[in-house]
Amino acid sequence: MIRTMLAEDMHLVRGALVALLAYEEDIEIVAEVDRGDKILPSALEHRPDVAVLDIALPGKDGLVAAGELHDELPECGVLILTGVGTPGLLKRALDVHVRGFMAKDAPPGHLADAIRRVADGERVIDSELAIAAMRPPDAPLTRRELDVIGAAAEGASVPEIAASLFLGEGTVRNYLHRTTAKLGARSRIDAIRIAREAGWI
Repeated sequence: MIRTMLAEDMHLVRGALVALLAYEEDIEIVAEVDRGDKILPSALEHRPDVAVLDIALPGKDGLVAAGELHDELPECGVLILTGVGTPGLLKRALDVHVRGFMAKDAPPGHLADAIRRVADGERVIDSELAIAAMRPPDAPLTRRELDVIGAAAEGASVPEIAASLFLGEGTVRNYLHRTTAKLGARSRIDAIRIAREAGWI
């Protein structure tokens, strides 16, 4: 029996997944949570073989929780479900040793098969997401804008970016402002998130 944990904040979706997996004789749902910060405590209590995690959860990002699971309970395989798959998210998932990465709109039968394969130690990645990861979308940013936002993503301050790229501080601020506008971001942090998820930095 494959002991399985589900983390999904939308109750209707979680209920549908539980109902779907109830038909599988070799899969048992041992825990359900609706927040990312409940994942690790629940997993340590119930010791699932596989944790199926939504990527966007309140309390804690599903990928952050996946990294914690790998550190604290490495025998538990993680399968990420995402509504929006991007090359950057796939890269982040692989960086935290996620074994499975599936789109939420995959055919229902694929989930049970993916759980079995993850439990067997296999890596399961949605083929369309994998293809997208090999061909990240073209960045609407210039090379210099990417350099500046990349440095900002590493935590560098405006003076530090200016010194490392041999630019004036005003020029760096202009680049950051222009990058935020081009990406339709709400803030510099949001621009960094968008650029990372797209695989540009």
